[in-house]
Amino acid sequence: MDNADFIVEGAARRVISPSRGEMARAFVILAEGAGDMLAREALLDRAMGPKRRKKSSEKLRRGRRPSEGLAFVARDPSGAVVGTVRLWDVTLGENGPAALLLGPLAVEPGLKSGGIGSALMRHAVAEAARLGHGAILLVGDAPYYGRFGFSADRTGSLAMPGPYERHRLLALELKDGALDGAKGTIKAAGRKVKALDFVA
Repeated sequence: MDNADFIVEGAARRVISPSRGEMARAFVILAEGAGDMLAREALLDRAMGPKRRKKSSEKLRRGRRPSEGLAFVARDPSGAVVGTVRLWDVTLGENGPAALLLGPLAVEPGLKSGGIGSALMRHAVAEAARLGHGAILLVGDAPYYGRFGFSADRTGSLAMPGPYERHRLLALELKDGALDGAKGTIKAAGRKVKALDFVA
């Protein structure tokens, strides 16, 4: 768990991460709020660079809102956003089963390896399961996401809507059999952004 200790405090999860023998800054994981948009976008730019908007996953997120109740930020004691993760509603193929697409997951570059990313992942997966979703997909590195149960074992018949590396399309079933028979191109299925929505 990236050497992090968890303390659950109501709806927030407080994590203290040891670093070089000292206690690193604590952080809390909270639901993303209306005032987080600018801080989140700036963090994504720092962590992922400008090319992040050209990824295939972005095609599924563009013009959509995250799945209800599944957008989170990590804040440090000063209240600064130091991590973010969101999950999005998708359909697996033409008239296929519903699922979630996770991403982007990002952590303040200077705080990587402090347990923030792992804590965000575990929190997001737990909340998705609690809300009754069947499966989560993402495009990422198997060595990192494998620790959370993701693999390419069930994604061979699925495709992203644009360039991607097939071995990096990973999935986690939250309900047994949720991906049975899933095939085709993954399609956006979430709530559309309205003119006055605060989310990007």
